[in-house]
Amino acid sequence: MSHAPGGAEPVDVLRRIAFLLERERAETRRVEAYRNAAAVILPLGEDEVRRRVEAGTLRDLAGIGPSTSSVVEAVVRGETPEKLTDLESRAGTPLATGGEPLRELLRGDLHSHSDWSDGGSPIEEMVASAMELGHDYLALTDHSPRLTVARGLTADRLRRQLQVVDAVNGQTAPGFTLLKAIEVDILDDGGLDQDEDLLGELDVRVASVHSKLTMARTAMTRRMVAAVENPLTSVLGHCTGRRVMPRRGDRGARGGSRARPPSDFDAAAVFEACARTGTAVEVNSRPERQDPPGALLDLAVETGCLFAVSTDAHAPGQLDFLDYGCERAVRHGVPADRVVNTWPLERLLEWARDPASAL
Repeated sequence: MSHAPGGAEPVDVLRRIAFLLERERAETRRVEAYRNAAAVILPLGEDEVRRRVEAGTLRDLAGIGPSTSSVVEAVVRGETPEKLTDLESRAGTPLATGGEPLRELLRGDLHSHSDWSDGGSPIEEMVASAMELGHDYLALTDHSPRLTVARGLTADRLRRQLQVVDAVNGQTAPGFTLLKAIEVDILDDGGLDQDEDLLGELDVRVASVHSKLTMARTAMTRRMVAAVENPLTSVLGHCTGRRVMPRRGDRGARGGSRARPPSDFDAAAVFEACARTGTAVEVNSRPERQDPPGALLDLAVETGCLFAVSTDAHAPGQLDFLDYGCERAVRHGVPADRVVNTWPLERLLEWARDPASAL
């Protein structure tokens, strides 16, 4: 008989299963079943959960079904649930092979979302998973106000979030920092979709195009170059906006499930602006994005750009998508010393305050 590792509690095991399902891009409803079950039993306490298991009344609770109840029952008996064993057997293998040397060097992730915008999990769960993965830092980059479909943060909501970030950092173990950050929309004229003074208070700013992706080539180029040349821009996010396969596995995501062609722009001009200003080009690790495409990633390397290999995670398990981004980065010859999230926190923050200082 196998036993639950380390005297794990049912809530921990349910969350671990959800994490591993997210890592494998499982259907949202499957993931939610385990996260919802964890939320249901969390306030009950260990004694009440055990009493219900012994009495056979666990499934009387709304949100507890056959699969989740069998997990809880196994943990209470001191056994390792078969579901966890199966998922853990696959988790020991990287999601993509070839990028392991770079993955070992990464100290954090500069693109993640919480349930404050279109992510599916609370900030605390994203932080806990980042710490379990060994990160030194994680940038919380929820969306800016214009992206209403993703519940983008108004200036007031962002200010409240910054207070939460301070509180979270006050509770985390030494050696980990949740960075104050944003994924800010690039407006039609290349401006950034948030109050400039407020942007200046943040540690990291990922600037991305989310609207009018089919804008004419000349206008799109002008738009992106203007954003890159803004000294507040730290990272150019998913530069083409393409989607090469359906999006799935995002709790809280709204729409965006279909494949999408890349935007048309003068990549040489945009990457030259990035290299000139010290703005990092994001290697977006989401398997459905694979952005920039290979040819553009080669061009960015040749142009001398800095890079950020980030997950764009919308759920805790997606923080492990770094395997995908690292594999592509290594395959296309991205130098590790030009990947900003291989840098220690102090150097990263110095660069983010003044990207040109890294040149």
